[in-house]
Amino acid sequence: MSASAGGGSPTVVVVDYGMGNLRSAQKGLEKAGVNAVVTSDQAAVHSADAVVLPGVGAFRDCMANLTEAGLVAPVMGAIEQGKPFLGICLGMQLLMTISEEFGVHRGLDVIPGRVVRFDPEAGLKVPHMGWNRVHYSGDNKLFEGIPDGSFFYFVHSYYVVPEDDSVVCGWTDYGERFCSAITRDNLFATQFHPEKSHNHGLKILENFGRIVVES
Repeated sequence: MSASAGGGSPTVVVVDYGMGNLRSAQKGLEKAGVNAVVTSDQAAVHSADAVVLPGVGAFRDCMANLTEAGLVAPVMGAIEQGKPFLGICLGMQLLMTISEEFGVHRGLDVIPGRVVRFDPEAGLKVPHMGWNRVHYSGDNKLFEGIPDGSFFYFVHSYYVVPEDDSVVCGWTDYGERFCSAITRDNLFATQFHPEKSHNHGLKILENFGRIVVES
């Protein structure tokens, strides 16, 4: 990964498209030792060494904001170039093909799949809010140094269903087993909020920072 021209640390951009927990994501990354900048500038996203896409709110509104801000192309360009990418919560859902939230809406279609709602008729409280275990298996750079089954913080009513199970790197049980983390090459995403998940969440962000440096 090319750092700055002067040999400084790589720059991680937190994409500001008017939705989500931008400052808490930035502060979490900085606490993990990552040089993070919040910006809505297309050129800054395009030139960043790595990209973080957070998000809180409605899928449709987030996609509309990304499009209107002209940020879809630079975000997609970063992913296509293989730059380290981290999607958080709705930022993970936006990677899917479609979402069924308030109708059917197109996503970025980076990971073929859909976003569906938890079934309240199954006796589940919706949204799924609070601490829950995340399980993972195999050699996983994002979860390195984190015990399997560790607790992370969730706030969501919808979850992703990728068409290809091979991208699923973490899962959580809430009435049923659902995908709570994905990975493909240098692309990572979590349904939970690492920036709100104390020590294990901080470790996730540290691991992402190391991936950025090593890429």
